[in-house]
Amino acid sequence: MHRYRTHTCGELRRDRVGETVRLSGWVHRKRDHGNLLFVDLRDHYGVTQCVVETDGETFPAVEAVRSESVVTIEGPVVARAGDTVNADLPTGEVEVRIRRFTVLSAAGPLPMPVSGAVDYPEDVRLRHRFLDLRRETMQKNIILRSKVIHAIRRRMVEAGFTEFQTPILTASSPEGARDFLVPSRLHPGEFYALPQAPQQFKQLVMASGFDRYFQIAPCFRDEDARADRSPGEFYQLDVEMSFVTQEDVFAAIEPVMLGVFEEFSDRPVTPAPFPRIPYAEAMLKYGSDKPDLRNPLVNADATAAFEGSDFRIFREQIAAGAVARAIPAPGAAGRPRSFFDKTVAFAQDNGAKGLAYVVFENGAGKGPIAKLLGDEEQTRIRQLAAVGDGDAVFFSCAPREEAERIAGLVRTRVARELGPIEENAYRFCWIVDYPMYERDEKDGTIGFSHNPFSMPQGGLEALETKDPLEILAHQYDIVCNGVELSSGAIRNHEPATMVRAFEIAGYPAGEVEKRFGALYRAFQCGCPPHGGLAPGLDRIVMLLADEPNIREVTLFPMDQQARDPMMDAPGPASERHLRELNIEVRPLPLEEEANVLLRRDARKAHLRKLDRLPATAAEERRKARDGKDRPL
Repeated sequence: MHRYRTHTCGELRRDRVGETVRLSGWVHRKRDHGNLLFVDLRDHYGVTQCVVETDGETFPAVEAVRSESVVTIEGPVVARAGDTVNADLPTGEVEVRIRRFTVLSAAGPLPMPVSGAVDYPEDVRLRHRFLDLRRETMQKNIILRSKVIHAIRRRMVEAGFTEFQTPILTASSPEGARDFLVPSRLHPGEFYALPQAPQQFKQLVMASGFDRYFQIAPCFRDEDARADRSPGEFYQLDVEMSFVTQEDVFAAIEPVMLGVFEEFSDRPVTPAPFPRIPYAEAMLKYGSDKPDLRNPLVNADATAAFEGSDFRIFREQIAAGAVARAIPAPGAAGRPRSFFDKTVAFAQDNGAKGLAYVVFENGAGKGPIAKLLGDEEQTRIRQLAAVGDGDAVFFSCAPREEAERIAGLVRTRVARELGPIEENAYRFCWIVDYPMYERDEKDGTIGFSHNPFSMPQGGLEALETKDPLEILAHQYDIVCNGVELSSGAIRNHEPATMVRAFEIAGYPAGEVEKRFGALYRAFQCGCPPHGGLAPGLDRIVMLLADEPNIREVTLFPMDQQARDPMMDAPGPASERHLRELNIEVRPLPLEEEANVLLRRDARKAHLRKLDRLPATAAEERRKARDGKDRPL
């Protein structure tokens, strides 16, 4: 018999009754039922109920062991009586009588429970991630992540893609976020950068004559945390293809996305081909370039309806260059006045100066501004917003970007309040035709709005003859349920076009050759047209696991302050290490240095507190609950 186990804790069934087995795992939960003591033994594969009589030889050791201790149990498999069978548990028809009991690793008081559904603070969970990961939900999420990556890799290979690994230590590249820098010991005063994405490398793979590349790529960006974005590092499915158009890229990636979402979910998924929505249309209809198409509400351009109206506030704003956006609210006529007041307050809380509305009932418009709109204007609004009797329309009026942003937020809120959002579905779309450039509101300069390595629509001629703000790029995003999964583009592969594109964004020709020398030289040696994209694996798994936060599908994530409380990182370097790297840490002003030291001491004290914090309240609740439970 194997030293630790003959079976896993998820393996035993009724056909094993009568056999003597050996199981090893964690003490998930204990329950005292008078003359019997039940132990739920857990491993990676499942849970098996084990039982010992109070007069049994092993009872004292079983009674003394703490939850989460690692033990080995040996004994016969017996069938449960009919009224004790647990149909919700794969092993629920049997249990193991404990004849031998060995503690392999005793657990002390726990800082957080593993069994039960107690919701512990994030700092406790991340500090003790090794405990947090033992919980059933986290086990499922991390295994799902592994399976999704395997399924993606399989589909990419079947589609003719070859997997490559690109460097981690590289040069800085303008990907839109801050770099993580790595000092060089051999080259004093010089630094590597961790890749924000393998952008230049994958283009160089195409320039090197390979045709279809992919990689499960680690990426590093020094940016703030969000629910759908990890600070520091993340993984993406990096893809690049030669001799392709935008539609070729879509045709290659849609079967992968569709197949993965269908494989790991029973929810309906948008069939291929996914809708293609131009950026300008997305902003007009949905107020976002990440539209959630489960929401059926579609905003409309209502500018013309107010240009000659008696509603002076909108009329004057429009004359000064503003636009009006209409947000339909189906069935809202029956809602109380508080619904409209709260929606207006919501818009104001998000930066709007105000929000107008009209309610349509019995063939006429009602509400604060209805009397300022003639019959013709009301009819036009009803047609534009596709509403009728019993419906209402909200209006946002401001400069275009602001009006569309507010309209998008109100669209989402109205849909949540009125309930037309499609539940339990995955709705994909492509956002295409992004602007190549945008103007910085602070200093008025022109910069790239998306990926700087994209091919402008119209090529070099467009760069030479058009207003930069009117140039569109061969850029695209893939979006699912309002979450951006990927950005991508058909790349610029022509040296002259590359230089001119960067010149418009403020990079002199010499700077382009200096900063992107490898790409520039490769383009001069003959480079095929190519394009690709990079869907975020963390976000894909987050959607499939139906989790609201990306940290729930990441093995060892950082917290919102970009710290790893488990490993206590980042931390100061030793003087010896700094000398080896030829780095001198400049002293902070005394007051600021004192604040840094105080924060560091407070953090260490907090971590020490988390280490010795017993889950007493949770244990008491669990004991009270377990006393009423029937055997597992």
